[in-house]
Amino acid sequence: MADAIILENLYKTFGKETVLKNVNIAFETGKIHGIVGRNGSGKTVMMKCILGFLKPTKGSVTVLGKKIGLECNFAPETGMIIEAPGFIPTESGYNNLKWLMGLRSKPNNERIKEVMYTVGLDPESKKPVGKYSLGMRQRLGIAQAIMERPRLLVLDEPMNGLDNRGVEDMRKLFLQLKEDGTTILLASHNPADIEILCDTVCEIDAGVLKQRK
Repeated sequence: MADAIILENLYKTFGKETVLKNVNIAFETGKIHGIVGRNGSGKTVMMKCILGFLKPTKGSVTVLGKKIGLECNFAPETGMIIEAPGFIPTESGYNNLKWLMGLRSKPNNERIKEVMYTVGLDPESKKPVGKYSLGMRQRLGIAQAIMERPRLLVLDEPMNGLDNRGVEDMRKLFLQLKEDGTTILLASHNPADIEILCDTVCEIDAGVLKQRK
């Protein structure tokens, strides 16, 4: 099976600080790949390089067969949660998703309702996102990441702000997405997320990535 993500000799520096150091790894299609590491270890920077939000200082990033920065600017067919999801605070969750989907294609109202129900939100609710709890915002972020049926998901701490029930629901969702053929790259500080969900685990420390199992 082809690899969904290939990183070759990847370096990223900011001024004199080298945040990623010679990262070489391939993430296989159809699996959940865990990334662990302390804050500031380089996890989020690596994910931003994969997505095309940051340009590597050296090396190459290939996502779903396309070289980022050469064959396309951003990772194709990819949903994501990177840092806190950004939404229009005065609009409802449904309207936010409709607007975001409309940026790329004609909004599919039934699909938007379906993903909101899937993550435990009510698409009929008129409550503005600015009044959402942290957990509700996180659920909406996950809905946004999956609504266009991406082949790849890049998720940086997707369980942030969720209660125990929410965490359990999202774990079931991610395992179902894997069953359906989605490849998931997941960063989490929770060892249970990594243990329950991940087929492979990598550790990043001071910009150096090592395979754990």
